[in-house]
Amino acid sequence: MKRLVLAFTMVFLVAGVAGAKDFEVTKKAGDYTVVAKIDKNPPINGENNLTLDIKDAGGANVTDAKVKVEYSMPAMPGMPAMNYKTEAELKGSEYKAKLNFSMSGPWNVAVKISRGGKTTQAKFTVDVR
Repeated sequence: MKRLVLAFTMVFLVAGVAGAKDFEVTKKAGDYTVVAKIDKNPPINGENNLTLDIKDAGGANVTDAKVKVEYSMPAMPGMPAMNYKTEAELKGSEYKAKLNFSMSGPWNVAVKISRGGKTTQAKFTVDVR
């Protein structure tokens, strides 16, 4: 019986690792829907690849916007705040950027979308390990 339980436990653990997905979050930014994916889940200290799928109110891909990503960690005792910015580049119908988290912990991410003279943003938090 113990072997059977152990075998099932191993199958579920392996299936969980094999089924691990990218970090993904969906947020609204004005009339836009932003799906942000980071290639590591959880995101890690160091370089992470960010993919942004931005759709307008009608569900069409937005491919004519200027997209910036700002990410920061608030100040803590004995440590100043850390603030970084990067431009996201359009690749096909998605925007791509690299985020280089300098330490583990909670990071605030703001995706700023500029289009048609208006700027709007989607915000989310990631827990970097």
